[in-house]
Amino acid sequence: MADPIVAAIAFDGISPFHLSVPCLVFAEDRTTLGLPRFEFRVCAIEDGPICTDAGLTISAPHGLSALDGADIVIVPSWKNLEVPPPAALIEALRRAHRGGALIVGLCLGTFAVAATGLLSGRRAATHWAFSDQLQALYPDILVEPEVLYIDNGDVVTSAGVAAGLDCCLHIIRARYGAEAALRLARQIVLSPHRQGGQAQFIERPIARTGNADRFAQALDTVRKTLHETHSLDSVADIAGFTRRTFTRRFQKTIGTSFGDWLTDQRVALAQRLLEATEKSMDTVAFEAGFGSATSLRQHFAARLRTTPAQYRREFSKNAQERVAQAPR
Repeated sequence: MADPIVAAIAFDGISPFHLSVPCLVFAEDRTTLGLPRFEFRVCAIEDGPICTDAGLTISAPHGLSALDGADIVIVPSWKNLEVPPPAALIEALRRAHRGGALIVGLCLGTFAVAATGLLSGRRAATHWAFSDQLQALYPDILVEPEVLYIDNGDVVTSAGVAAGLDCCLHIIRARYGAEAALRLARQIVLSPHRQGGQAQFIERPIARTGNADRFAQALDTVRKTLHETHSLDSVADIAGFTRRTFTRRFQKTIGTSFGDWLTDQRVALAQRLLEATEKSMDTVAFEAGFGSATSLRQHFAARLRTTPAQYRREFSKNAQERVAQAPR
């Protein structure tokens, strides 16, 4: 099988950091992590050298025609938000979408994707500081400024800056499995705590105090013992907070409820167990803290829209294909 093709859009005035996000995730050889070797293409909108906003000049080896046949097309950012993107870019993105490519807008790249009409009537994310502007320019889009990324199946958009990494990690997770995504997160030192779910919220930083450290340690303890029972009161006690203070701190820091976060952690663990082991559904349910296979199925249906058995079949097959394709 041919290597999956990932194309990133580059343009004059682009930020080197934003362009480096898809480069970091897709351009390096990650076959040892269970990922395929991607054919990564940097595709320039304009001819000639590209001047970045940091004073660096780069040369992109491809033009927009290289989007044809791509499996994933990423717009890492955008400029001149009030000015429509060039017609050539809009048509190239639409053509890639018609060809089956996943279209991704990272940070302000959502503006360029929105100009194609592919987000009409759908949810979208972008940098929180520009969410109102995106909504004003494209009132038919439901802009959600509080989330890290939104996956519409064929079009994915993310919030600003570092959220682009979270978004790319989500794409890896969705296409190649939770275990591969976890290994990648460890290698690039990206916290898997910000990994996807039905409603992943932007974490707000808190001061590094003694209680803040105990708060983080309490969450680490929960993640290491997901098979055990964890009540709001018991975890608040570990963190050194009252129930009310812990609830307020958790909502402020994580952006969701403790119960929803705990379920997301358990679902993620169940995904890894289903991919990496042949353990029974009852055993997976017990080790992930769901108690029963029935409860496991209910949570998979609610969050992943699939069953544990279907998930195992899908990613076990992918795992076998990765082994077969790996260089000898």
